[in-house]
Amino acid sequence: MTFSVITITYQAERCLQRTLDSVSKQSYPHIEHLIIDGASTDQTVPMAQCYQKESRYAVSVLSEPDNGLYDAMNKGLQRATGDYVVFLNAGDAFHSPDTLAKVAAVASFGNEDGAGEHSELPAVVYGDTAVTDAEGNFLHLRRHRPPEQLTWKSFSRGMLVCHQAFYVRRDIAQQFPYDVKYRHSADVDWCIRVMKEAQRRGLQLVNTHAVLANFEEGGDSKQHHRASLRERYQVMSVHYGAVQTFLLHCWFVVRALMGRSGTE
Repeated sequence: MTFSVITITYQAERCLQRTLDSVSKQSYPHIEHLIIDGASTDQTVPMAQCYQKESRYAVSVLSEPDNGLYDAMNKGLQRATGDYVVFLNAGDAFHSPDTLAKVAAVASFGNEDGAGEHSELPAVVYGDTAVTDAEGNFLHLRRHRPPEQLTWKSFSRGMLVCHQAFYVRRDIAQQFPYDVKYRHSADVDWCIRVMKEAQRRGLQLVNTHAVLANFEEGGDSKQHHRASLRERYQVMSVHYGAVQTFLLHCWFVVRALMGRSGTE
């Protein structure tokens, strides 16, 4: 089983090395690492090229102008050849050196119900995410925690599984390019569409019960918080219906107010 690890970069010299190091330290040997850069002018590309020369894995570096994050992610998807695809963008990291080994073991043997190593590979393998500071130090686990059993309807309550802890079978991933009309929340839409396809095919979504990724606090959705929230509302309305999405968001507001009053 091979993993296609896709890393999107742009002017990322501050945080890229942490990502490269976390891939280099993986104990699992079957990795292709695709680095898709948006024509950076700092040291990002030289760092990636140096890593490419020294890596024991198959590393590809592409640097050219793009039309934003999700356009770059689509380029990575198109080039992937592994059994599973995972996005580990600049600043992100695998949680431990045996992360991919854990994912491979779970994907190979399926759920704990004894599906067996010869069963069809799960559509998605997922886990938890740790939030770190700008230096990669652990702060806390992500507020949204993965459910025991994930379905496409789970994301009606928010993005319960972080993109970096969401491993998708390549044949399914490549079937659904990111919708670039969304500037900040195409990942939410993509994950839902992938899970809908898994249900249509009768394929498993398997929980590793492990922390799989380290995510640096303050990503794109934080930097563009309001725009991201508006887009997520649009995405949820498309997949779950306008009425249900409205009612759910009313409950989110009530829950937030109740939580605030409880701390005063």
